[in-house]
Amino acid sequence: MHIPLLSPVGHVRTVSPLARAGVVCALLGGAVTALVVARWRPLTDLDLEVANALHRRAVTEPGLVHVNRLLTDWLWDPWAMRALIAVAVVALWWRGARPLAVWVAAMPLLSALLQQGIKAAVGRDRPRWADPVDSASYAAYPSGHAMTATVSCGLLLWLLHRSGAWSRLRRAALGAAAVSVLGVGLTRLYLGVHWPSDVLGGWLLGAALTAFAVCGFDRWSAAFPGRHGRGG
Repeated sequence: MHIPLLSPVGHVRTVSPLARAGVVCALLGGAVTALVVARWRPLTDLDLEVANALHRRAVTEPGLVHVNRLLTDWLWDPWAMRALIAVAVVALWWRGARPLAVWVAAMPLLSALLQQGIKAAVGRDRPRWADPVDSASYAAYPSGHAMTATVSCGLLLWLLHRSGAWSRLRRAALGAAAVSVLGVGLTRLYLGVHWPSDVLGGWLLGAALTAFAVCGFDRWSAAFPGRHGRGG
């Protein structure tokens, strides 16, 4: 369902469900960010309670810690996610969908700039443990792993949809994307390098950016038909 709106020049425009979802995620992400900056006590108490419980468990399960480190450092590492996007960009460029390739290539860069800018502005400390099972650099909020996975998986699902891929392939990709986005957030929490609200903020901000990226390209391609590639 699309909601009709009047533009300043009187033309009727529509707001897609994806655009509305993007706005909701952006507002929720902004709210979480504001609560983190304000150090809202209920949120910080919940973060500390969950982080302590997971850390107490992690120190007793070295085998599971090793598995989580492999997943977060290799399979779901931000650079692994960006490598998948790079492969998609090369494929799009090779097939002649060059405006789409440039658009997709710009999104991981924009995501990295956004997350690093927020990290620097918020300056939140990561959890500190006397007996850490892992370590991480830079400020805690938002989780770069969670945000990068959300943006990367969202863009790849969009490209599959545009390409007209088989429904079975799209369903399998959707399942893999859901496991990756949720899984990488859980690994960061289990390893004690993020607070729960860091991961939640990363998910919400990443979802908002992806929604706006998709809607932005669709708007542009509708305004200038014939100047874009469908990527398949």
